[in-house]
Amino acid sequence: MTTQIPRGPLQGVKVIDLTTVMLGPFCTQILGEMGADVIKIETPEGDVNRWTGAARSPGMSTGQLIKGRNKKSIIFNLKVPEARAPFEKLIETADVFVHNIRPKAAARLRIDYDTISKLRPDIIYASATGFGEDGPYADKPAYDDLIQAASGIASLYGRVTGSPKYAPSVMADKTTGLFLSNYIVMALFHRERTGEGQKLHVPMYESFASFVVNEHLQGQTFVPPTGPSGYSRLLTTNRRPYQTKDGYISVVPYTQKHWKNFFEVAGSPHLIDDERFKNQTLRTENIDALYQIVSDTILSKTSQEWLVIFEEVDIPAGPVNSPEDLLNCPHLTAVKMFPEVDHPTEGRMRHIKVPVSFSKTPGGLYEHAKVLGENTEQILSDLGLSDTDISDLYASGAIGVPPKRL
Repeated sequence: MTTQIPRGPLQGVKVIDLTTVMLGPFCTQILGEMGADVIKIETPEGDVNRWTGAARSPGMSTGQLIKGRNKKSIIFNLKVPEARAPFEKLIETADVFVHNIRPKAAARLRIDYDTISKLRPDIIYASATGFGEDGPYADKPAYDDLIQAASGIASLYGRVTGSPKYAPSVMADKTTGLFLSNYIVMALFHRERTGEGQKLHVPMYESFASFVVNEHLQGQTFVPPTGPSGYSRLLTTNRRPYQTKDGYISVVPYTQKHWKNFFEVAGSPHLIDDERFKNQTLRTENIDALYQIVSDTILSKTSQEWLVIFEEVDIPAGPVNSPEDLLNCPHLTAVKMFPEVDHPTEGRMRHIKVPVSFSKTPGGLYEHAKVLGENTEQILSDLGLSDTDISDLYASGAIGVPPKRL
């Protein structure tokens, strides 16, 4: 256990988590940080996330240490018949059941909504898969790269760089995980008011497509279209971190006042009256030329010189950090974004704090990530199973290898 902190706003909500990899575990990480009691069901092999990335010991990757915090770990092999009865007992105690298993596989495992809701009629049943259940792609597999490609984001990168590219982050997974956590809480709010449980499904493809086209639909918004898709300010090759005499900075003049001040410090105050740049509409139409002026201007001074100048005239600007730089950023240090903590099996490590603040129910790190199956026996005991019952489940393979032999 970690130092006690006030529980988050989801205290008292019990979540059964049958998700894997990133999308679902990221969602339930958020729910756990906000106080929910999250029980993560894993196969005897464990979530693949346990084995991906840097680690000090097997099955305890950095991904598990981050996304597995505030969750209990129980091993259930749902393909073994003997696992069914204790699994159903667990569902009967739950407020939320969340998984990311494709519809046909979910039906084979008997974890579809019709089956689960018979065990707990007011449950919030949340599934997140690659594609909407009513479409022709419903049972297609999906990973972040596939969804980035299908959603248009890789193509948009290609308009800037010359060839399609993926973002160097699992952007589709994490964005959809945020959708999923938001919608689960909305469904809980509805149940609080009405007593009604319900099924919700969050598809990666539709979710991320809606995220991408929000600003990029442009002329295709209208029927018939008035122009192409793509928000021009984001697609110019001159929108990038700008090179200075000794490095790079980010600078974003955006409003009329910003541009007036920028042209003044650039030594070209007359450009604010240039027919290409007089207002927001004209600047957007001539964004390539405008950002080329910015690029040429920034080369004339050092990064620090520009950052001082831009702060004085209230133009948004900042450094271009690497992930390592974040650990020493004065602002992130001041807000204690990456506190060091001691994990009971993995030693000293950096924690990522909850980035939002609540005045009454802040949430945060209550329990460190667990070794695979660490809580199996305690959870089953809490459900009323005897030591003999639990031994029989081990013998059948329903709950995997006892933790002491892992």
